[in-house]
Amino acid sequence: MPQELRAVDWTGNSLALIDQTVLPQRTETIEVRDVDALVSAIRRLVVRGAPAIGAAGAYGVALALLQGEREGWSTAEVRAAVARIRTARPTAVNLMVCVDRVMTRFDEGLAAVLEEAAAVQREDVEANRAMGAYGADWLLKRVGVDRPLRVLTHCNTGALATAGWGTALGVIRELHARGCLELVYADETRPLLQGSRLTAWELAQEGIRHRVQVDGAAAGTILRGEVDAAIVGADRVAANGDTANKVGTVGIALACAYAGIPFVVAAPTTTVDLATASGADIHIELRGEDEVLEWGGVRTAPADSRGHNPAFDVTPGELVTGLVTERGVLAVAEGELPGERLR
Repeated sequence: MPQELRAVDWTGNSLALIDQTVLPQRTETIEVRDVDALVSAIRRLVVRGAPAIGAAGAYGVALALLQGEREGWSTAEVRAAVARIRTARPTAVNLMVCVDRVMTRFDEGLAAVLEEAAAVQREDVEANRAMGAYGADWLLKRVGVDRPLRVLTHCNTGALATAGWGTALGVIRELHARGCLELVYADETRPLLQGSRLTAWELAQEGIRHRVQVDGAAAGTILRGEVDAAIVGADRVAANGDTANKVGTVGIALACAYAGIPFVVAAPTTTVDLATASGADIHIELRGEDEVLEWGGVRTAPADSRGHNPAFDVTPGELVTGLVTERGVLAVAEGELPGERLR
């Protein structure tokens, strides 16, 4: 994977976003010059993954300032536009955190806003690199086998989902670089196939041996002893270690607990929301029913059926063997809670 791959890139007066809705068939970049286009891109998953959305939101403040200047907006109108960006996806805390951080320099003007947004992006890449090293060290010690590891991952947590390198996929890339990785099981990830479309694409670019499997196969693969550890990302981590991630994650955690193998969450501290006491307080986004009632625009369910389409689920902290951040690894299931260790 070229290290320069960036899902989010500032061009000087606009945002360049890799369009993740058309991968892997096509590699296209869209230019975003206004707030409406950015909000749409976030909601349509053109840009996705909590850290990547956070970086896009950070630069979104600059977009709002530039658009306001072009269209004669008042300061209040610019702030209202920024508020729309901040709430474009409610579950991923990084979007709110990064927008709020950049807004602390709003009154200093465009140059200061861009400086802070660039810092958000740079620090995320640095954090991801640190997480990769910490996570690889911890897993190799914890699993304790004298052969390369077989790992399972869910959704996409690589360079496409971050400002660069990746969170859970960053740990996997580090294991691969050390010659300590045998195979990756990549869950396809329903309903938008972020695993089969995006994670598999990144793994193929890196030359990492992998297998794509349906989400429903994950637990069986784990219980058959074909996996040494599961590594996933997160959209929000509560103070007690409860973790919101792409729907399907909690089943993996339960299977890992039964099989006695590590279930690892890799996420930067910007994803840890100490103001959220537990997973019960995390808003779970419901997506459109058609995503589960149709396939390729063709109705597959009976006409009178309704859909239930939560985008995320919450894994209890008791099931999180290790929480990897850029500061190290917390054994959450053993009582090392984010609310106590990351303040």
